[in-house]
Amino acid sequence: MTLSHRERFHIPRAPGGGECVYLGTQSLGLQPRSVRAYIEQELKDWELLGVGGHFHARHPWVEYNKLLTDQTARLVGAQPLEVVTMNSLTVNLHLMMVSFYRPIAQRHRIVMEEHAFPSDRYAVKSQIRFHGFDPVESLVTVAGEDELDDLLDREGESIALVLMGGVNYSSGRAFDLARVTRAGHAKGCIVGFDLAHVAGNLVLKLHEWDADFAAWCTYKYLSGGPGSAGGCFVHERYAHDESLPRFAGWWGHDLETRFRMGPDFQATPGAEGWQVSNPPVVALAALRASMDLFDEAGMERLRARSVELTGYLELSLDRHGDRGFAILTPRDPERRGAQLSIRVPGPVRDVWERLAAVGVVCDWREPDILRVAPAPLYNTFEDIDRFVDAFVRSL
Repeated sequence: MTLSHRERFHIPRAPGGGECVYLGTQSLGLQPRSVRAYIEQELKDWELLGVGGHFHARHPWVEYNKLLTDQTARLVGAQPLEVVTMNSLTVNLHLMMVSFYRPIAQRHRIVMEEHAFPSDRYAVKSQIRFHGFDPVESLVTVAGEDELDDLLDREGESIALVLMGGVNYSSGRAFDLARVTRAGHAKGCIVGFDLAHVAGNLVLKLHEWDADFAAWCTYKYLSGGPGSAGGCFVHERYAHDESLPRFAGWWGHDLETRFRMGPDFQATPGAEGWQVSNPPVVALAALRASMDLFDEAGMERLRARSVELTGYLELSLDRHGDRGFAILTPRDPERRGAQLSIRVPGPVRDVWERLAAVGVVCDWREPDILRVAPAPLYNTFEDIDRFVDAFVRSL
């Protein structure tokens, strides 16, 4: 965006002094400078009000998560009724599968992308086993949209759930989520998404695309802080569907009667009805600081800036294409987000350590992939120049 946005974040220091080159947002976003004030407000209310903070804090805790609702809806292209901030990513995926993965003998399979993030595979396999099926038979993977179309044409009646990542964590490849949703629904499948590497990275239109559900984390591109609360989307057609099974907890109970402490669960309409426990107010305060910046900038503007930065990174790397590395991420800007995955010659950890020693922050995945992601809110073209120079020397 502009220098004024960069100045609203803390940039870590390099070992030799000065600002580091921070290109590790695909793992953890930087801290907004306003975070401290947001958190201190809640600490002060806790100090002065104790339990009374639930109703009398500057931002009453009993409805604190609602402070994020409208911003989150705009971020992911949803109706406010369809989103909630709660739990963490894999917990939310489990809660969604409780409701939306209902296998029967004739339709029990789950489709994922190849090389999905391990936590997603663990969660899916455990759900399959929980329902008495064998992951060897019930879990199937596809390389992309074309393979998904072919699979659905051949065997769609056996597939209960299509659960895709919006951007693959390793390759950086982005999937056409509207196309995936249309294809899955055409065969009667439920369609859900893991948007860990998409939220705050790409423009989303979840309501328009008609996805059934989605979940994401907020500590990567959204800079919500380490372990920050995740987000969840449930399409409005399920907002009042009491036939759906779910794991219930009192914070998902309708607020109008929640504190009557009745014996029977009455779900809050919409995504908030999938809440289980009290929201972590201090963690949500940190996330609010970041979400205010994202909402101010707008995802359309952020995405345009991101395309420029990542395109410049790609072009700059291409000038050194004879050094034995290769960019694995698709060249088409429509098929990727901010991240470029680079296959390096030799042990990737050695390259990563040389970069870290000169103040360049990125990350690596075995055996030979370096992941680099310029974030549009705080990275600059100068950051990219410094990275490319250090990267070439590190080889």
